[in-house]
Amino acid sequence: MSQSHQEPAVSSCPGCEEPMESGDLFCGACGCDLAAAPARPDDRPTLAITVPAAAPPAATAGPVAPAAPAAGPARTPEPPAPVTAPTGEPAPAVRRDDRAGPGAPGGADVPGDFPLAAPGAAGAKVCVACRSGRVDRDGYCENCGHAQPRARDHMEQQLDAVAAVSDRGLRHHRNEDSFAVSSTALPDGSPAVVAIVCDGVSSASRPDEASAAAASAANASLLASLPGGTHPQQAMHEAIVAASEAVNALAQEPAGAMEHDAHRHRNAPACTLVGAILAGGLLIVGWVGDSRVYWVPEDRSGPPARLTEDDSWAAQMVAAGLMNEAEAYADERAHAITGWLGADAYELEPHTAAFRPDRPGLVVVCTDGLWNYAESAQEMAAAVPADARTRPLHGARVLVGHALDGGGHDNVTVALLPFAVDAEGAGSACTSV
Repeated sequence: MSQSHQEPAVSSCPGCEEPMESGDLFCGACGCDLAAAPARPDDRPTLAITVPAAAPPAATAGPVAPAAPAAGPARTPEPPAPVTAPTGEPAPAVRRDDRAGPGAPGGADVPGDFPLAAPGAAGAKVCVACRSGRVDRDGYCENCGHAQPRARDHMEQQLDAVAAVSDRGLRHHRNEDSFAVSSTALPDGSPAVVAIVCDGVSSASRPDEASAAAASAANASLLASLPGGTHPQQAMHEAIVAASEAVNALAQEPAGAMEHDAHRHRNAPACTLVGAILAGGLLIVGWVGDSRVYWVPEDRSGPPARLTEDDSWAAQMVAAGLMNEAEAYADERAHAITGWLGADAYELEPHTAAFRPDRPGLVVVCTDGLWNYAESAQEMAAAVPADARTRPLHGARVLVGHALDGGGHDNVTVALLPFAVDAEGAGSACTSV
């Protein structure tokens, strides 16, 4: 979800020198708060480095145990290279934090490199920005104050029949998306595959918690109802209701909690949700908000399709005939959502639909962080790799990379579910039931 930003005080990050754009509030590389950080002076101070003292001569003959290498990566005395957001591909060679230092197993001494002084106890995490400070329990460097990458900044999961990838993107300081993928069996023993994707509403409080709670609750509901014989479309409806209740519960804070905090966000946690179920030859989709599901047939000569309709201002304008789609989505109000999960939602209206694909294909479940860069069904199909149905995790990584290459202005989350049937007939690729 987008939100307004103030003009940054600097044109490049004072910690890692990543170029900033107008409107950036946080550095996409190291998480630096640009509104609070002072501009870097012209005469940049060099980092303090310590050359290890030579070992004293051995008093007795015999093998000498090697000295333990200093904690932290080896590096040359130059400004730290910017750290880019993960895309699932191998890190570039310039990332010195990924390089073995002198004396490390499999590593080689590099002329001119010196190990930094240990920032603290053995095993202490080293700041990715200054490369010398110790990271405290809150995830900030005690030396330069920079926020460190969180485990949730990039997430991946793959099962036999579904895969999902979520990334913070290049402009947000945290990942407010979440997902859940799982598989179970129907009462007749046939498989059922589930993917849930949630997008936290940035203008609400604790959007990351809202999306995680919604994804977990919806997934748990489906895993409980599908094996019990509930029809998949009814199960999807019940899962969305369960997700809504989980998000609503986050708004129930203890009496008086944070009541003296003048800067506290008082709006309830909120998120959107979109999900898909493959079961019994059916494709069931359900959603609230503006995340989407696309159908991409394996035979790309067949037509792809978008299977959901946004709960957004733009979609309402198009549905009412007041604007065409191009005009509506060009408006600055286009992505204002009209439906979401949260205690302050006007009314919960879960949308569900059932389809019966007549040929093999791929189901793409994603947040607007992806479809902003591949909005139409044809654009999404063009972005999906040709082998994504047989390599869904690779395909999800490629789609996340497509969004990052396009600018990565939002969190990006996508789940891919391969749909396998024998090709029959010449009807539409995905027929509604």
